[in-house]
Amino acid sequence: MSSYKSDFLRELEARGFIHQLSDADSIDEGAAERMLTGYIGFDATAPSLHAGSLVQIMLLRWLQKTGHKPIALMGGGTTRIGDPSFRDDARPLLTDEKIDENLAGIKKVFAQFLNFGEGKTDAVMVNNRDWLDDLQYIDFLRDYGRHFSVNRMLSFESVKIRLEREQNLSFLEFNYMILQAYDFVELNRKYDCNLQMGGSDQWGNIVNGIELGRRVDGSTLLGLTSPLLTTSSGAKMGKTASGAVWLNAEMLSPYGYWQYWRNTEDADVARFMRLFTELPLDEIARLEALKGSEINEAKKILATEATAMLHGREEAEKAANAARTAFEEGAFSADLPTVKIEADALDAGFGLLTALVQAGLCSSTSDARRQIKGGAVRINDAQTSDEKTVLSGENLTSDGVVKLSLGKKKHVLLKPAR
Repeated sequence: MSSYKSDFLRELEARGFIHQLSDADSIDEGAAERMLTGYIGFDATAPSLHAGSLVQIMLLRWLQKTGHKPIALMGGGTTRIGDPSFRDDARPLLTDEKIDENLAGIKKVFAQFLNFGEGKTDAVMVNNRDWLDDLQYIDFLRDYGRHFSVNRMLSFESVKIRLEREQNLSFLEFNYMILQAYDFVELNRKYDCNLQMGGSDQWGNIVNGIELGRRVDGSTLLGLTSPLLTTSSGAKMGKTASGAVWLNAEMLSPYGYWQYWRNTEDADVARFMRLFTELPLDEIARLEALKGSEINEAKKILATEATAMLHGREEAEKAANAARTAFEEGAFSADLPTVKIEADALDAGFGLLTALVQAGLCSSTSDARRQIKGGAVRINDAQTSDEKTVLSGENLTSDGVVKLSLGKKKHVLLKPAR
């Protein structure tokens, strides 16, 4: 039985979202008695967020679903520096144009998880470039930099790791934690935002913001972090052998996204259901009790619910049906991921190694060669062991496609573009 009074913390605790709380009683009482406004920041280092950001997005979603106001803070300003937290090297600096392009892609995802509008608990999206670009550097250092102890900043785990490894930490990156702390103060002033959330790697930055708010404005600010998530085998969440699990459909199809969740390790199924779906906890407990091959049914439910959350119920059901057709019935499905190739290339002969890479099934031609030798590759459901195979018009099915498969679960249709 939870000791929390608020629906917000009770839900987060039951689903495994809580790692650290700056002041559990104040957060709980605030969430039980009034509306909290909370934020999480997202830097625009790529055109899409990936599945590693889902815990944070779900934190904002649960904040809203339990009667509070979420702010999605876009790091248009801080991305120009790059968060050094727990990185071995500096992030590459991006142009302003590239940052704006990335922000446009990232914004699409949030509309699937949060309700935006003018209502009391409607989400808002803001960009920290709106205030960071206007800072006068000398004035900023005088008014805010004096509140930061370099001794203390050097004690943060994310900084210590870089220094212990004798890896460069630039002065530019060192400023990041000051700017993030200032974001919290600015959001408190503009939106009465009193809660910052993030992964546990952000704890030092969150505490900086809490202390800065107290020193410059006398504000009572609060912090909450979630555990850094890895799979049971130790893999980083949101990454696969073939790359990041992107949240934008143009970078990873709903079918590919469904497959990612379908391939969840057995030991992670119930945990991921609690974190990444809104299935009732008693239903998750029932599915958690399944043993043997029955766990595959739970994985399909996880995949469908997680995909519905991001891409909508219709796309999730299409992905589930495509998987059932491809795997259980041994047939083709038009809903499998499709990659277009030049018709002339197919007419001239298209090397299988190149096709596997272009289809996203293999990371390189050497990887493709290794998979073929291992017997994992099939063309139109027929296994091939010849790495010199050339695809041509003769390989087209009656549907006008070539089906490439890697193992039992990864399938892509190659379709000539004429």
